[in-house]
Amino acid sequence: MAAAAVDSAMEVVPALAEEAAPEAAGLSCLVNLPGEVLEYILCSGSLTAADIGRVSSTCRRLRELCQSSGKVWKEQFRVRWPSLMKHYSPTDYVNWLEEYKVRQKAGLEARKIVASFSKRFFSEHVPCNGFSDIENLEGPEIFFEDELVCILNMEGRKALTWKYYAKKILYYLRQQKILNNLKAFLQQPDDYESYLEGAVYIDQYCNPLSDISLKDIQAQIDNIVELVCKTLRGMNSRHPSLAFKAGESSMIMEIELQSQVLDAMNYVLYDQLKFKGNRMDYYNALNLYMHQVLIRRTGIPISMSLLYLTIARQLGVPLEPVNFPSHFLLRWCQGAEGATLDIFDYIYIDAFGKGKQLTVKECEYLIGQHVTAALYGVVNVKKVLQRMVGNLLSLGKREGIDQSYQLLRDSLDLYLAMYPDQVQLLLLQARLYFHLGIWPEKSFCLVLKVLDILQHIQTLDPGQHGAVGYLVQHTLEHIERKKEEVGVEVKLRSHEKHRDVCYSIGLIMKHKRYGYNCVIYGWDPTCMMGHEWIRNMNVHSLPHGHHQPFYNVLVEDGSCRYAAQGERQSASRGGAEREGDAESEAGSRLRAASTEPDKWLEPGNSEIVT
Repeated sequence: MAAAAVDSAMEVVPALAEEAAPEAAGLSCLVNLPGEVLEYILCSGSLTAADIGRVSSTCRRLRELCQSSGKVWKEQFRVRWPSLMKHYSPTDYVNWLEEYKVRQKAGLEARKIVASFSKRFFSEHVPCNGFSDIENLEGPEIFFEDELVCILNMEGRKALTWKYYAKKILYYLRQQKILNNLKAFLQQPDDYESYLEGAVYIDQYCNPLSDISLKDIQAQIDNIVELVCKTLRGMNSRHPSLAFKAGESSMIMEIELQSQVLDAMNYVLYDQLKFKGNRMDYYNALNLYMHQVLIRRTGIPISMSLLYLTIARQLGVPLEPVNFPSHFLLRWCQGAEGATLDIFDYIYIDAFGKGKQLTVKECEYLIGQHVTAALYGVVNVKKVLQRMVGNLLSLGKREGIDQSYQLLRDSLDLYLAMYPDQVQLLLLQARLYFHLGIWPEKSFCLVLKVLDILQHIQTLDPGQHGAVGYLVQHTLEHIERKKEEVGVEVKLRSHEKHRDVCYSIGLIMKHKRYGYNCVIYGWDPTCMMGHEWIRNMNVHSLPHGHHQPFYNVLVEDGSCRYAAQGERQSASRGGAEREGDAESEAGSRLRAASTEPDKWLEPGNSEIVT
């Protein structure tokens, strides 16, 4: 009977959504249904927000069911933007209609800004002041970020230009937020020992497009703790660690009980879950990211030690981090509480080496050298993070394939956030701007930023006068050189060096795969974009890579794109398109129009959309 009522009502609701003045009989049939049935119908997913708005204006009964804080608008919000629901508590009072409006407005604003980036920066890098519009946005930032994620997740290879700029904007937004959170974290007192939280901030900053949160990583660690407790219960069913509740920071004082915890941990981590030190691929940045350590179950000494330390402390074993040279360790106190202790009153734990317990002599044997007693001391959170970022910095300097040096840039940002007056790193940052060439022609504000860095270095250390002077001179010469180069560059297709350029300005084109019409308004004999753009767009997957003509085209939707010429007379060639992950895909090409309407020539082409 109830099912029949629902079916009958479902036939009436579409009519309500389409008709301005529904038939009285249909409306009467609908409003006489039980409230639960009406709510079920309105939340069935077949009605849009506009439908709900029209339905709620028909009578008082339906208006009450569609109240702004009720289940109907909550369901509309959830269906439209499911990823945002994690930000709301079930016990919170929420005006879902108002949230829907704010999120909708933020989405429109996000798309407007992404579209403006395509028009402003299609032929250059986004300069340092290019994100000023984003910083002044009104409304919750999570709504704006969610719309950018929606753009990135659009079906297939559509809206590639928007995806490219949405990725850049999202990268910038999240890194700025994470960096601010890290700086606030570093202001905590020295006894604030959340090593995991600091490590997660580093992970998030280097992977801003990944969904990484302290809550999720802690949940994974809690699952490991549960497995350790299960093993521990089999060893000692009355062990005090088994009575600990989540979030407690109680410590066990008896060495024998602590030893039982460590034995159970070693069994679960290394025998059951197969965690291990990554000796085969030691110099891989993934070994330092906590979410990757948990996924891949491998890492280097410092990341494995932080995981081991976090689990041990949750189970009441007060391990401490030791900034041992060449091999990060943990120490476990064996002396009596309150007694004067030296380095021989501790056992040192090698989490990289399956939790092996070492003496002082064995520690020195591990690295092959004698070290002073000071290097066996405990270090605070900031020193641990400094070492993690230092490792990333070293890996960033080793980069050979990634010509954008993204890891080096990220690790420099992190290190200077912790130690803003490090002269050598400031010099490295200034040289990096020169090397990357991301500021010369297009981003004058970055030239000024380099000069600011150099001036700051000179203030901190007058002894760096020679290096600073050279870089300042180089910068000023560059500015003068660019002033002299200002003017219109004339390129002639008839010139011998441009003999490979097949198409001329003004020629109408049509994309064979995506079907949009466009007109050529500029060309380059080879790709003139920077290393970062070429890498992100996977230009190297094209038949001739960046060593071929590229065309500036104006598309009928108003966007500007940058298209590779490809093979001159091929029927179908592989291509790459400018987008977030820039995959190559076969068969992407343009075709040119002759002077007669709708009569198309068919030279092969691969496009990279800017």
